[in-house]
Amino acid sequence: MTPQKFLEILSQAAMLKITPRHCYTEKTRKESVADHSWRSALMAMLLSKEPEFQELDMDRVIRMCLIHDLGESFTGDIPTFEKTSQDEEKEDQIFLRWVEAFPESQRTEWLELLGEMEAMETREAKLYKALDKLEALISHNESDLSTWLPLEYDLQFTYGKENVEFSSYLKELRSCIDRWTEEKIQEGHTFILQEP
Repeated sequence: MTPQKFLEILSQAAMLKITPRHCYTEKTRKESVADHSWRSALMAMLLSKEPEFQELDMDRVIRMCLIHDLGESFTGDIPTFEKTSQDEEKEDQIFLRWVEAFPESQRTEWLELLGEMEAMETREAKLYKALDKLEALISHNESDLSTWLPLEYDLQFTYGKENVEFSSYLKELRSCIDRWTEEKIQEGHTFILQEP
């Protein structure tokens, strides 16, 4: 890869730092797509020593987490409750065209990762997708309730629930996040997660 192409790819990816997501990290600052992708990758790294995941290729999971939303550097982020299949198709097409212009070794790796992520057959792909959903729930719980839309009170308990079913650890993590959500709503303000 030439230094010029390297910089071009990084410049496009940098758009995620200024591409807002629906969730707020503070009352006055929306989360960026880069915030979300980074923490999803960190979650994978943190899970790499858990017995249930030790046989997985966690480097591959981290890579999936890092690239999964790069299409949004072209289209912006659309909240899950507003995103249509046409929106997804447009984002995927633009992303694939971009990747097709990569040098061969990077293009091959990225297309393999994207294919695996789309097929959702490997435990690595399932873990990446679960972390993507769980990170969104965690971020939402960290947001002030005043930033929540009415539909998000129910969505917080249903979003991505099916994505954790393959893993006993993730089901337990999801239960912990659900308890946090319940307490946050009952308290009616920002709630800091504490050990029971």
